[in-house]
Amino acid sequence: MQVVYLLLGSNEGDRTGWLQQAIEQVQTTCGTIEKKSAIYETAAWGLEDQPTFLNMALCVQTKLQPLELLQQTRKTEAALGRQRTVKWGQRTLDIDILFYGSEIINHPELTVPHPRLQDRRFALVPLQEIAPQLLHPVFNKTVTQLLEECEDKLPVDRYMAI
Repeated sequence: MQVVYLLLGSNEGDRTGWLQQAIEQVQTTCGTIEKKSAIYETAAWGLEDQPTFLNMALCVQTKLQPLELLQQTRKTEAALGRQRTVKWGQRTLDIDILFYGSEIINHPELTVPHPRLQDRRFALVPLQEIAPQLLHPVFNKTVTQLLEECEDKLPVDRYMAI
């Protein structure tokens, strides 16, 4: 079993509904959800002219290998209406693998830890809620330290507990 951290996001349609369905799918297909953050409403990052996102972090115990986990999260995204047309564009659901244990993975399909985690408050804030002392194996800093040093100032506001 491996402890992994995922970030869920949605900014299209029934955002809360997509996140709830994603949680159910992750529990069914990826492993046991050990912790989940509250949902946060966040400004769009990268491509800012679009609706705000709802984001949340999950801690999951999984038996899946990293590429199997990626494949399963992509299946879940597709099943819930995700269409990959515009980079950083509007979407029903996005699932990012933030950490896979303390492994460092550089594969053409998957980079873990997530390569832009340290630059994104919308990922760090929910992650800090459930794993403040989690150590980033590349930067050798905790999630709390990464959040304190993050230069991203886009708003991240607690939306609701789930």
